[in-house]
Parts: sequence; C-alpha cells; structure tokens
Amino acid sequence: MSTQDAQAELIEEFEIFDNWMDRYQYIIDMGKQLPAFPDEWKTSDTRLQGCQSNVWIRHERQGELLHFDAISDAAIVSGLIAVVLRIYNDRSAQEIMATQPDFMGKLGLDNHLSPTRSNGLHAMLTHIYQTAERYA
Repeated sequence: MSTQDAQAELIEEFEIFDNWMDRYQYIIDMGKQLPAFPDEWKTSDTRLQGCQSNVWIRHERQGELLHFDAISDAAIVSGLIAVVLRIYNDRSAQEIMATQPDFMGKLGLDNHLSPTRSNGLHAMLTHIYQTAERYA
C-alpha cells in the first residue's frame, strides 16, 4: 500500500465518526495498539525535543526501508504517533520525503489539537523527514 493509499484509508476511517470526542477516542485506541517500546530504548538520544509530553522515537534501516518505533507517556500523543507511523513507517527514505502530511488537514488535526499537541505532531514529522534525508 502506498503512502497516499494509507492516508486515504485513514481519512475514510475517521469519516465514520460524527464528533471530535469519538475521533479523540479512536486516536487514543490506536495508541494503545503501538508495539512495545522497551525501557532501555527510552534514552536522551531517543527522546524527541519539541513535545510537551515525553516522546521517544528510534529508527533502524531494514534494507531500503526505515522502520520507526515510538511511544509517549500521554495517551493522545501515543495515538498521534500511531497515526504518523501508519503513514510513514516501513517506507523508503525517498517515499517518506515525497509524502506530504495531507492527512493532517483532511482529518482536521491542525484545527482540533491544542497548540502544544500540534507542535509535538510537527516535531515528530520533522524528525521522520530528517531521518529520511540522512538515508536518501
């Protein structure tokens, strides 16, 4: 599935919700499904700056693909991580760099997140793009 297909699928899933309380709950539920992030990965090197909550993100190259693992100590932020990883995880550096986060506007995240959560989401995206640039 391409990144564009992944974004379209995500947008379609969110269209079933009539209100933002249900969307927030869905985001939180997505975060609960993130893979385990062992404590030994929670270091100052993997801690993401620019987020109000604690966010840890690490990557590894698997052939031509970049695999990311991430977690937060805040439920809504873990959900936002799950949203971002659904689009950008296990992709080539070139595909990551060529994919604009159209889903943010189409889901309404820019309008419905607090400024600090929005800044954190942008910090995650910036980190992913910078990581991809290093491998491109």
